[in-house]
Amino acid sequence: QVELVESGGGSVQAGGSLRLSCVDSGYVSRTYCMAWFRQTPGKEREWVANINSDGKVSHHDYAHSVRGRFTISRDDVKKTVYLQMNSLKPEDTAMYYCAADLTGSGVVCSEAAKWYQFWGQGTQVTVSS
Repeated sequence: QVELVESGGGSVQAGGSLRLSCVDSGYVSRTYCMAWFRQTPGKEREWVANINSDGKVSHHDYAHSVRGRFTISRDDVKKTVYLQMNSLKPEDTAMYYCAADLTGSGVVCSEAAKWYQFWGQGTQVTVSS
């Protein structure tokens, strides 16, 4: 069973940085994709970034809106996935969720929320101008 717990959210001014963490406390296997999504009230959950089981990431693994500012990484020893967020903008304000896909290959990761079976409770990020 996968149990995901996010942390690291908070309030920052535009241009600032935050690092989100997602711990898999129910770790079974690392052969699956992990992703970060975000959501604001009244809007659908938006894909932010994903990382495959090998930890390989390309620019295609980031949403256009965060490319060049956010970095996703994973530490399998610590059972943790990170999202380093730099040059934050007010439009980055959202609840951020990490998610795991245990049914895919673990090599090619999806951008669609429907393919992720396990979700954390979310951590709020607020960026003021």
